[in-house]
Amino acid sequence: MIANTQAQPVAAPTFRTGDERLIKLTANAGSKVGALLTKQGRPGGVLRVAVVGGGCSGLQYKMDLQDGPANRDFLVETAGVRVVVDPKSALYVTGSELDYIDALDGGFKVTNPNAATSCSCGESFSA
Repeated sequence: MIANTQAQPVAAPTFRTGDERLIKLTANAGSKVGALLTKQGRPGGVLRVAVVGGGCSGLQYKMDLQDGPANRDFLVETAGVRVVVDPKSALYVTGSELDYIDALDGGFKVTNPNAATSCSCGESFSA
């Protein structure tokens, strides 16, 4: 029996292109994300925005810098950066705007029209 030693080509992830109706970054947020990607050595990278269970209101945002989109992601180009959202999270973030406030109590702030309630810390919500 002869083993196949040739490397199999790895398929590129299949993703869908979305637009700013899914998620939009302000100019401040785009600048900050771009600077963070560059600092990490990922100038062509993406910001992943996800919604996960947890937080004091039941759901919370999770943001992560990654090399590129994964299978089934939605890819949105906004404010000069690329943002990816998985299909499940897209149900919760559609129409949201991500801003960055450079202040002592600042950071990334999400304005989400789908949030029925949000907590005082601004990091979790219910839908």
